[in-house]
Amino acid sequence: MGSNSSRIGDLPKNEYLKKLSGTESVSENDPFWNQLLSFSFPAPTSSTELKLLEEATISVCRSLVENNPRTGNLGALIKVFLSRTKELKLSAECQNHIFIWQTHNALFIICCLLKVFICEMSEEELQLHFTYEEKSPGSYNSDSEDLLEELLCCLMQLITDIPLLDITYEISVEAVSTMVVFLSCQLFHKEVLRQSISHKYLMRGRCLPYTSKLVKTLLYNFIRQEKPPPPGTHVLPQQSDGGGLLYGLASGVATGLWTVFTLGGVGSKVAAASELSSPLANQSLLLLLVLANLTDAADAPNPYRQAIMSFKNTQDSSPFPSSIPHAFQINFNSLYMALCEQQTSDQATLLLYTLLHQNSNIRTYMLARTDMENLVLPILEILYHVEERNSHHVYMALIILLILTEDDGFNRSIHEVMLKNITWYSERVLTEISLGSLLILVVIRTIQYNMTRTRDKYLHTNCLAALANMSAQFRSLHQYAAQRIVSLFSLLSKKHNKVLEQATQSLRGSLSSNDVPLPDYAQDLNVIEEVIRMMLEIINSCLTNSLHHNPNLVYALLYKRDLFEQFRTHPSFQDIMQNIDLVITFFSSRLLQAGAELSVERVLEIIKQGVVALPKDRLKKFPELKFKYVEEEQPEEFFIPYVWSLVYNSAVGLYWSPQDIQLFTMDSD
Repeated sequence: MGSNSSRIGDLPKNEYLKKLSGTESVSENDPFWNQLLSFSFPAPTSSTELKLLEEATISVCRSLVENNPRTGNLGALIKVFLSRTKELKLSAECQNHIFIWQTHNALFIICCLLKVFICEMSEEELQLHFTYEEKSPGSYNSDSEDLLEELLCCLMQLITDIPLLDITYEISVEAVSTMVVFLSCQLFHKEVLRQSISHKYLMRGRCLPYTSKLVKTLLYNFIRQEKPPPPGTHVLPQQSDGGGLLYGLASGVATGLWTVFTLGGVGSKVAAASELSSPLANQSLLLLLVLANLTDAADAPNPYRQAIMSFKNTQDSSPFPSSIPHAFQINFNSLYMALCEQQTSDQATLLLYTLLHQNSNIRTYMLARTDMENLVLPILEILYHVEERNSHHVYMALIILLILTEDDGFNRSIHEVMLKNITWYSERVLTEISLGSLLILVVIRTIQYNMTRTRDKYLHTNCLAALANMSAQFRSLHQYAAQRIVSLFSLLSKKHNKVLEQATQSLRGSLSSNDVPLPDYAQDLNVIEEVIRMMLEIINSCLTNSLHHNPNLVYALLYKRDLFEQFRTHPSFQDIMQNIDLVITFFSSRLLQAGAELSVERVLEIIKQGVVALPKDRLKKFPELKFKYVEEEQPEEFFIPYVWSLVYNSAVGLYWSPQDIQLFTMDSD
């Protein structure tokens, strides 16, 4: 940059950056600021581009860290930005491109500087840097207005109040990103922050009144998925000579216009299409998740979580209870459609989980929809492609299904929705299948994948809980779904026999050698038997409550009847086997009476006739299977690192050096 500079490598030598970070104080009224802020280059669109920029400017930032206590130039830059934002709304209405362009540049520099400051010092030291003014070395004005709080409030106003136009798109993205940076101190702590200066500012004082408006705006940014304007249209038209934005207008703007330079092409890093298509939507969603997962203050709950828990549909005319703070209304239909369309990303799935789990208004609305397949199918696709997803994304998708299956209406309705040609399901061609049967197939596949790969008990438990919740409402199960239920039981049975055999051999070996430690086969056996019992309870629940609706399941049980023999007399399964044994014996007898060489169609016909003849009072009643999702006692220990890993790994927005991160291990999911 500068009059003769066009490469990133020249930035540390740039005269304006050197003056900003140097030993000389610059008054906020100095013409220097017009010169500093009159640069133009394509905004970074990926972490790769931001990394290049950070590496080129880190020396400048560190120089400012060292000299700011004597110069107060950081505070002066922030005051210049704050003074300009007071006229920003009017500038947008008047299409004042140059004023908005320079204000954006000021915020861009502030964001870059803050990121380095937060990485290199404590919050207390950062707060002190906001108080330094042009005085004797190290002095500061403790009576001045809190500049840090004023900047945060200004960012919230900018996000919520400035109309979203082509010329304001980039400054809106930058405002959201800067708020994320303000909260990024969490990245540099191994433990979850429960008391933080940035949290304090956001949860009380001047920022608090903006809570509901900010959450609403961030949600609408996610809903609208506004794409950035084409390059060159967001500030001023591209010059015909290709010299870059505003190039050649220096005399009208400042005496030393920065030369245009390029950080790299948009395609320099492969990024998720949804993130690149709308940086504002992506950054807004990340900020919303960060705010929603802030820990409660000692004397007050997180207001942003309160807002997320309580907002209502715009069509709901009932008054808000006076006890609910930060309440607002939003169009639920638009939100639902956006959630259905965006489930390819972790953050959209996490938002769906958050809303379903915490906002009863949203949960009730979604469960009443008649097009639930639009939401459920993307969730099933996440689980189906489990090999390509990180474990957290899979967990969120699974918990969403568990929450949905807590509702009997949902469990009934999914069997009434017929689907055709599910192209992403490759194990078998499914020309027509109910949503309920497809859900069963995908959950069983997830269990089988987990048994052979990850062996995660938590994942097993939630998969089985979802199946158990649905079991009493199984209706017209597809023959392939019925087969897979019995096939899963077959797999568990084989695993049980294998572990039992290993335990027996191990016991024999222990008689001849007392020195070798024995594997804990008893614990393995106990876990497998728990899962087997759960599967038997699921089958039993279906037979007890909806036998007449599921001839395909009876057919599958009869076809593999030998599987169940060994469990009839097993003390852990005797009670639950009674009904299954009764059904198998009853229908086997009717098939024997019908003769040999029966076709599939004839067997199904005999089963349907037999269902009417089977005395229902002979089936033993068991308590209804109902499992409810309960969040961990300290959910923040999971969710805060997860959210910040999403911020860190986002294809657009911000870059942090991996060696500086303390909150999570960089090579983990």
